[in-house]
Amino acid sequence: MPIINRIADFHADMTEWRRYLHENPELCFEEVKTSEFVAQKLAEFGVEVHRGLAKTGVVGKLVGKTDNGRAIALRADMDALPVYEANDLPYKSKTEGKMHACGHDGHTTMLLGAAKYLSETRNFDGTVYFVFQPAEEGGGGGRVMIEEGLFKDFPVESVWGMHNWPGLEVGKLAVMPGPMMAGTGVFDITIHGKGGHAAMPHQTVDPIVVASQVVGALQSIASRNTHPVDSVVVSVTQIHAGDAYNVIPPAVVLRGTVRTYSEEVMKLAEERMRAIVEGIPAANGGRGELDFRYGYPATINSEAESAVAADVAAGLMGRDNVVGDLLPSMGGEDFAYMLQEKPGAYVWIGNGPAGPGEGLHNPSYNFNDEVLTWGASYWTELVETVLGEKAA
Repeated sequence: MPIINRIADFHADMTEWRRYLHENPELCFEEVKTSEFVAQKLAEFGVEVHRGLAKTGVVGKLVGKTDNGRAIALRADMDALPVYEANDLPYKSKTEGKMHACGHDGHTTMLLGAAKYLSETRNFDGTVYFVFQPAEEGGGGGRVMIEEGLFKDFPVESVWGMHNWPGLEVGKLAVMPGPMMAGTGVFDITIHGKGGHAAMPHQTVDPIVVASQVVGALQSIASRNTHPVDSVVVSVTQIHAGDAYNVIPPAVVLRGTVRTYSEEVMKLAEERMRAIVEGIPAANGGRGELDFRYGYPATINSEAESAVAADVAAGLMGRDNVVGDLLPSMGGEDFAYMLQEKPGAYVWIGNGPAGPGEGLHNPSYNFNDEVLTWGASYWTELVETVLGEKAA
């Protein structure tokens, strides 16, 4: 019997797990209930449980028919977002201002489903590690797990990740070699001028006018400073200045993000930003400061593992349902740290059509429970492929 049919037998259980997690969202490094739930389920399945990496991280260890020294890791993220849920659901978030608005409740559940199935069948040789990672949403939990010994304590030859993807049909999976998600940077810009009466601007150095010039100039980084085929986004997302209608403030603060697939382009963007932030205010009699902080690196799939992921998905879903030509996303993902350490592939699994309010990080987003069987089946097919035919 195909794996997907056998996993479908406990789809109701997975739905119950997912909705419990949705009701009980926890932010980065605070996933205490989530961690306890995951550890309890793994123990029930007979999976060896390890806890404590990155505070709330959980690693499950499962050995197949034989221990031949080979091992791979499957990773799911567990944390929620500081979002007020707008859904009217029986399993709506019980914690005001916290919500699973990115589907990590589904990711955790799909990996638990795979752990349950594999613990019962063990139709593979070697070891699979189920990595339940905290703090993906800005906390860098993947990096912390690595720093605290993830791949030293649990050595593997490859690492694999998955994210649901609204807009991609259920029963489809996307994977490409090379970039899947962008590297990220964030910045704070302070423009210092000279405040004064709004009716007497000649007596001031108006930082709002200067900041407006800076915002415009930042857009030239993508249009005039980088190669046309190198993708880069520089977005100012916050402007803070002033408290009165008739007062020119002494300073303006700009904040935002930079996204690109290349470390070199990220460094170039920072250099150009610094020149703009220091040069334009100085030319207007003011002063500019840039605080630029590097975030997640780009998520780069290795070629061989991407091909394996595509073949596994084709065997499960049909070759026509494996998408290899989607554009990579400018969103960030800290699975990138794991792919810097080990070869592997990060895939997007279809979550169904994305109408208004159905996109990631939206207050009306809800993971599609129909996907649970597909995701758990992909994980199990992957394990039986990578630790099956090569080991035979």
